[in-house]
This record gives sequence, structure tokens and C-alpha cells, in this order.
Amino acid sequence: MGKVISADGTAIAFERLGDGPPVVVVGGALCDQTSTRPTAEALAWHFTVLNYDRRGRGNSEDTAPYAVEREIEDIAALIAEAGGAAAVYGHSSGAGLALRAAAHGLPVTRLVLHEPPYNPDDDVLRREARRWAETITALLAAGRRSDAVESFMKLTGVPPEEVRQMRGEPWWPAMEARAHTLRYDSEVMGDAQGGTLPPELPGAVPVPTLVLTGGESPAWMIDTNRRLAEALPRGRHQVLPGEEHVVPPEVLTPVLVEFLADR
Repeated sequence: MGKVISADGTAIAFERLGDGPPVVVVGGALCDQTSTRPTAEALAWHFTVLNYDRRGRGNSEDTAPYAVEREIEDIAALIAEAGGAAAVYGHSSGAGLALRAAAHGLPVTRLVLHEPPYNPDDDVLRREARRWAETITALLAAGRRSDAVESFMKLTGVPPEEVRQMRGEPWWPAMEARAHTLRYDSEVMGDAQGGTLPPELPGAVPVPTLVLTGGESPAWMIDTNRRLAEALPRGRHQVLPGEEHVVPPEVLTPVLVEFLADR
């Protein structure tokens, strides 16, 4: 386990796996190193992988007040640790963060955006995103961490009965411990502004970028990701047939290796 010091002095914990060109793996909501480790270990057969705890999670520190810019600085510190330039793979809201990091001008060599959950241009969904931003802020302000996790699970489509069963699982307390970071991901995705793709971001990303979507994901997700790829100067959209939001490493890794190793 290593640590880098971000620009604001926050220690960010990471593990370095494998050997080869560097790749930074960015997890999504409620994820820590353990969540992304299967993908990181599979990639480590081909690359040097930096798999890290985003701030406020796992072994990483947290510094108030939160700002998305601080998380971009965290990725910058990891890229510097990797040698000054690196590819970046982000999943879900982690893809939204990776997109922001690349648009900010970080030395990203190649970028993979795996189902960033941006809303389509739909008034109903924009209102729901704003409502979610208000809900998660209120629940966390009231100290209702478990309820915040439950609300997120329901938001992602988990049936209420399954969520009730989850609350009795041994891993649920770890989710509670990371509950405050749900607000961070909400800010990354711009939920308070409606959760749609900021129009200025894609054009600011000059590097080759692969946008991945599961073929069994909702039609709006596939369409939104396709539009994102089209807006990127060097973007490409690829649908993974038969897959949903979370893809097994044995399916995902060959796709990532083909794109990231392409010189």
C-alpha cells in the first residue's frame, strides 16, 4: 500500500499492480480499492495499474470542504507517481470524474469512460437528479448514513425488498462508512444542475477516448454514451453485447487491453 499527497495535503492511498505502461483506475459511487481490485488485477497482466481509494474512502484521507477540483488533483498526484503521464479508466461516476480530469488538462494518454451515468436531455430526469442531490444532502446532514445508502441503492434500480435484505449483510457497514461520498459523486455528475453532460467537457479532451456501454443497459444510457463519444474529438463508442452496468473482468479486460495498448 502506497500513498501520494494531493495538492491540498490529503493523503491518497493506492496499490501498484503489475508492470508496463501506467493505468489509473477510478471507481464509482461507494467503491474503494477492493471494489475495483478484480479489474485492476486483470489489467496488471499487461500494465502497471494504480488502483486507489478516492478521498474519503478506505485508507485515503478526506479534507473539508469537498470540491470536484480536489479529486482531479488526486488523480494528478497519482499520474505524477506513475511517471508523469498515464491512461485512465473510469467506471460509472468514476468515468464522470475521469472525463473532468482529462478535460482539465491532466497528462492522460488514453481515456476509457465506462457508462458515465449522465442524464439525457429530459425534463423529468433532470428534476429527479436535482431531487436526488437534495435528498442525499439532507440525509447526510441528519446523520442518516444507512438511509443514504439505501436511497442510492433504490435510485440505481435495486428493488426495496432486496435493499432491506442488504441492510443485514456483513458488508453493509462498509457502505455506511462511505455514505458521505455519495454527495461527492453527486457533485461530480452535476446532479444539482440536472445531471446532464456539461457541453464544454467533451471538446476539451484531445486524447483517444473509448466510451463503453453494456448492451443490456437502458436505451437512454446507450444513446447518451453514444452522443458523448460523438462529441469527443477522438471518441469511439463500443457496446458490450449482453452486459449491464457492471462487467466481469474476463469480459472487460480484453476490450481495455486492445484499446489501451494500441499505439
